[in-house]
Amino acid sequence: MEKAIKKYFPIFVLPTLIAFTIGFIVPFVYGIFLSFCKFTTVVDWKWVGFSNYLKIFFVNGELDTTFIHSLWYTALFTIVSVIIINLVSFAIAMALTKGIKGTNVFRTVFFMPNLIGGIVLSYIWLMLFNSVLANFSKTIVSTEWYAFWGLIIVVCWQQIGYMMIIYVAGIQNIPGELIEAAKIDGANALQVLKNVTIPMLMPTITVCTFLTLTNGFKLFDQNLALTGGNPGKMSQLLALNIYDTMYGTTGWQGVGQAKAVIFFILVALISLAQNKLTTSKEVQS
Repeated sequence: MEKAIKKYFPIFVLPTLIAFTIGFIVPFVYGIFLSFCKFTTVVDWKWVGFSNYLKIFFVNGELDTTFIHSLWYTALFTIVSVIIINLVSFAIAMALTKGIKGTNVFRTVFFMPNLIGGIVLSYIWLMLFNSVLANFSKTIVSTEWYAFWGLIIVVCWQQIGYMMIIYVAGIQNIPGELIEAAKIDGANALQVLKNVTIPMLMPTITVCTFLTLTNGFKLFDQNLALTGGNPGKMSQLLALNIYDTMYGTTGWQGVGQAKAVIFFILVALISLAQNKLTTSKEVQS
């Protein structure tokens, strides 16, 4: 049986490999090529070299701070959202694994926001935010920081339930004998959390951190629907900034593609660094 599997393995893998190549590898490589071109369609291109990459930062010889602002704004948004989502979802997961009544109901309620699409969810919150802020003659896009915290609230409300489910699964897989042994040795609740629960949860923490990190950098739907990048493109996250460059400025498709390449490299490097860091903690645990 094992020999048969090895023999026919390439045949079973071939359809997936072909689909992956057509759907990802070819567009990805061609996208890198187009980042060095001026184009309106993918077949109507003209080679311009590194000109598109220079235009990301300099327009008509002057520094363009739009992309740089989106870069640090996205980084700040991602850091804050990752911390809040993981801390709150972990705290809820710990509470829901204590055997309290109605645990399944609470899990369902917390998870439900994740089932709502980002566009719909953002429009609902947009009405709520503006209804409250109208009492102070403000809107969600009155300042970039109103928009920032509005985005944080929406994203946290949507993702906390999903991460909570992952944490609950991780907590339930911790052998009860370890916790009991720690308590017998005189460890209090904080010591059990620090020396048993968190080390045993490092694989789960790695997954949740990776998901929230990449979701933060790639956020688009909520940014588009909730703020649209206003006021004055000051609340644009990177994904929306790239979209606006590609489709909002005539003749700048190549620049938008160059931004997308930089965006991919940035997210890939940060994700690999995060994965290596948390994985090393797993080994130490």
